[in-house]
Amino acid sequence: MYLKIHRIQGKGEIVAVCDRELLNRTLCHGNVEMCVSDKFYGNEEADREEIIEALKSAGNINLIGKKAVSVAIECGVLSEGAYILIDGIPHAQIYQA
Repeated sequence: MYLKIHRIQGKGEIVAVCDRELLNRTLCHGNVEMCVSDKFYGNEEADREEIIEALKSAGNINLIGKKAVSVAIECGVLSEGAYILIDGIPHAQIYQA
């Protein structure tokens, strides 16, 4: 999986995680297109432990892919079924106060 942490001055951070095979693909669902770009999701692979640590401390999270979503469910930051499917691929956005 790929992990990128975006730090936004005065607004916290966004943790972005995607499955390796989805990077730089465009997913379609009806008239909705989602580009899984390395600009947003990064191009450096992270292991499961690094991703779990980032997810547990994140205020905002963006996930795309079966593996990325399952890790979030396993570590308790996402409830089972609390995601949508885009082109058959699980996607979730989590905003924590």
